[in-house]
Amino acid sequence: MVILLTGGAGFIGSHLAERLLRLGHKLVLLDELNDFYSPEIKRRNLAEIKTTGNYDFVEASICDLPKLTQLFQQHAPEVVIHLAARAGVRPSLEQPLLYEQVNVQGTLHLLELARQFAVQKFIFASSSSVYGTTSQVPFTEDEANPNPISPYGVTKLAGEKLCYCYARLYSIPMICLRFFTVYGPRQRPDLAIHKFARLIAGGHPIPMFGDGSSLRDYTYVDDILDGIAATLLLQPEFEVFNLGNSHPVSLSRMIQLLAEQLGRPALIEAKEFQPGDMPFTHANLSKARRMLGYEPRVSFEEGLSRFIAWFQTIGSSLN
Repeated sequence: MVILLTGGAGFIGSHLAERLLRLGHKLVLLDELNDFYSPEIKRRNLAEIKTTGNYDFVEASICDLPKLTQLFQQHAPEVVIHLAARAGVRPSLEQPLLYEQVNVQGTLHLLELARQFAVQKFIFASSSSVYGTTSQVPFTEDEANPNPISPYGVTKLAGEKLCYCYARLYSIPMICLRFFTVYGPRQRPDLAIHKFARLIAGGHPIPMFGDGSSLRDYTYVDDILDGIAATLLLQPEFEVFNLGNSHPVSLSRMIQLLAEQLGRPALIEAKEFQPGDMPFTHANLSKARRMLGYEPRVSFEEGLSRFIAWFQTIGSSLN
């Protein structure tokens, strides 16, 4: 298939691009290479993808409708996998208007073009952030009224609702995937595991928000790729799936394991719990197991070991 992958130069996107090339698909990558974190990291990712296979690359924002239209006219994608977004809970509190523009309007641009150009399937990368503190644990996809507690989470839920609308109105098969705290090689330098590893390795204190008891359902990137690949074989009207590990790990335990694997002490700088942060995330995987055959295979300890191996060879030099 001809697949358009937005956000293809990023952490998850670059891994997914390699997987799609290995599966034999023709790939068009779209990324604006913005400065949310170093564009050089994304260019390095693009170069690494090239070692797997050839692809077409378009540097543009999903907010640039004329360029997006030109892309659809030139490449006629059959499937859109939409990963591009302004990411992160805390930055969304500082720039909510930007997050709405990119994550909602940008997604709507792609949905409109998917309609106009008769795309056969649209896969949308959502987030566990759509759930709120009132959600039943573990989080299930059929929750009637999730209440996200950050602008980022709200924009992801809005994206899901737009996908539902276009599935019903225009019969475009739509799949929304709620990712749970993805980590692994090439992880963004602003995310906790990468950031903390860099601080521990450098002998600097770690800002720990709260008492360390907050829980995250850390999910290794290869498991996420398995889930995404499985959706390519599915042809639903509209479905939402959790893609997580379903074994939450506390913040203090994550820091302890990082320090042990790096062989350096973790210096803790206690901070107040941050508004918008979830105290816990925990994925119910029953639906993904039943419909996708999804089964996470990489334990947190093993995944962290793989991340550290990458970090010590390449990642420590990336900021």
